Amino acid sequence: MLSKFKHKSIIPGFGLSMGFTVFYLCLIVLIPLTALFLKAMTISWAQFLNIITDARVIAAFRISFGTAFAAAFFNSFAGLLIAWVLVRYKFPGKRIIDGIVDLPFALPTAVAGLSLTAIYSQNGLIGKIIEPLGIKVAFTSLGITLALIFIGLPFVVRTIQPVLQQLSKSIEEAAASLGAYRWDIFRKVIFPELFPAVLTGFALAFSRGLGEYGSVVFIAGNMPMKTEIVPLLIMTKLEQFDYVGAIAISTIMLVISFIFLLIINYLQWQSAKKINRN
Repeated sequence: MLSKFKHKSIIPGFGLSMGFTVFYLCLIVLIPLTALFLKAMTISWAQFLNIITDARVIAAFRISFGTAFAAAFFNSFAGLLIAWVLVRYKFPGKRIIDGIVDLPFALPTAVAGLSLTAIYSQNGLIGKIIEPLGIKVAFTSLGITLALIFIGLPFVVRTIQPVLQQLSKSIEEAAASLGAYRWDIFRKVIFPELFPAVLTGFALAFSRGLGEYGSVVFIAGNMPMKTEIVPLLIMTKLEQFDYVGAIAISTIMLVISFIFLLIINYLQWQSAKKINRN
């Protein structure tokens, strides 16, 4: 069985490369996460439940997951639109816009947070215009969502863009020649091919938003029960030398994040399997 598997392998050195991959993942990912779980197991169940069921902790989880999901959901549509424009159209300044998409990758998150706060605060350039209209961004959940949209957009665009570039236009032309309308072509021909990439971009943006700290901490205002996110709550616990509380919250954050990503990856796998079957 082993010889048969090796015979099908195209790239030589599978054993060495696979061993290095497993070693690297264990050293960088699995061992630290296992250490976190082992440390959490030293906490009694009563103490653990008392920590994670605290009203402040539940509120922080609700804010973190709610804003991360909303930002990733919005970026799924905005990223698809931006990727479509960058791939399918030619216009002046296209390369500049394509470079601007990657700006959140290079920009320090603290700078992004300060910039967004300065713009959307009560006396900011945009804040002083929209706040009299009843729209408050800074120091609200809306501000957190805006910050997560900013840092998560490139993940969606760069995931969809290469798939869209490889998508053959001949399929669309064939559908159009058969009398299909543009919306039907996009809905029944193009989007099913892009859906796995959209799900991947959503998962990347969502997971990035869950762990974001620098850009959120400034615009959130960090008000307990209102705009306090889980990463900030963990940092607060550490600063107070409450290591037990920080470990318990981190463990729950890890488990819930893993479950969400597992569900998203499963949906992505099912979608890709369905497309390949067709």
